[in-house]
Amino acid sequence: MKSSTRAVLGIALAAVVLIATALWLGRTDQDSGHTVLRLRIWDESFVPAYRASLDAFERANPDVRVRITVVPWASYPEKLRLDVAGGAAEDLFWTNLYEDYADAGRLLDIGALLGAGAVRAWDPSAVAQYTRGGRLWAVPQFVDGGTAVYYNRELLAAARVDPGELATLRWSPGADDTLRPLLRRLAAVAPWAYNAAHDFQSIDLPYLGSAGGRFQDGERYVFDDPQGVTAYTYLTRLVAEGLAPSAADTNTSRDFTKTAFLQGRMALFQSGTYNLAQIAQQAHFGWGVALMPRGPAGRVSTDNAIGVAGNATTRHPDAVRRVLAWLGSAEGNRYLGENGATIPAVVADQGVYREYWARKGIDVSPFFDVLDGPRIGSGGGPGFAAALKAIDPILGEMFLGRIPVPEALSRARDAAQQAAGRQ
Repeated sequence: MKSSTRAVLGIALAAVVLIATALWLGRTDQDSGHTVLRLRIWDESFVPAYRASLDAFERANPDVRVRITVVPWASYPEKLRLDVAGGAAEDLFWTNLYEDYADAGRLLDIGALLGAGAVRAWDPSAVAQYTRGGRLWAVPQFVDGGTAVYYNRELLAAARVDPGELATLRWSPGADDTLRPLLRRLAAVAPWAYNAAHDFQSIDLPYLGSAGGRFQDGERYVFDDPQGVTAYTYLTRLVAEGLAPSAADTNTSRDFTKTAFLQGRMALFQSGTYNLAQIAQQAHFGWGVALMPRGPAGRVSTDNAIGVAGNATTRHPDAVRRVLAWLGSAEGNRYLGENGATIPAVVADQGVYREYWARKGIDVSPFFDVLDGPRIGSGGGPGFAAALKAIDPILGEMFLGRIPVPEALSRARDAAQQAAGRQ
């Protein structure tokens, strides 16, 4: 066979493979007579649960196929922003910072799509999070619960700390502080006692709230008030005293402290339910969950929800409506809680999550009990993602000890306000 003939055949074969691959991935709107929708998420670990749920949907709706795309969180917000602006976004996508899209008319109105009664099935805090201007802009999928403390039983035993002591801990700038003395005991048996670091949901917000402060007042950033100075001064002191890892490590890797805990090198790891499944799978030591420390204003946690939004430019609005109705139903949403990965947003399904961990011998009540008290808002509004991005490097320098806390918070507040205003 001549080389030119082989080349032509090779090109033809490559074309066939590319076409077949495109069809298999759902890159065309029609797939053997089916309407093909695309769903974008940022966590690959959710693919099996979503695939199982969507397979059940497709059996009941044989004219629709749903393909899942995973874009890692590190690039997700920016890529979604560009794709929505360029008309290349999927029909459905995960969102937690939705306000800019809603204000720009880029999202489907869920109430108009599914009916006003649909919200009765969903966690009220999740509904509140995705309501703006009197309209709901996403179908809640799962909630994080509150913040708690994972602890290493072996390290506590080595330091002669009873796990029951953790429930009584108090952090304070005054003489009634009991957290720092306990951390010093733990630091004698572990490289690090605690994960004090710039971690927005697990550390920043709970400390701000339990100091009596807030992150935002409406769309104004107010975390630099005296309560904010109290909270961040306490945290940065823990780092300076070696009770928590250096910010040189935690600034460059958001997973540094979780990895340290999983490796048995950290005694206490304050976080949420979003890390529970991984810790259960990968921690090769005895561990448990306790209430987070109480601050001057008590225990104040935040909670957060992830929702699925409908792209207002979709060419298949009826199919999108049916998928959203399924993902927001008790039957469709329960798949997200069956393996204990997350707490379903459908209230009727949340027992599935608790039952799963009860069978594993894990008491998850600290994540829920903390929400019986006051909560701090997790922030939002136009330009919120840009504001967080502007804050990060300044607070990173603060945790490194290079900028005094009051100055750093003031600068970060100004940077956040300016970044949000430019959006």
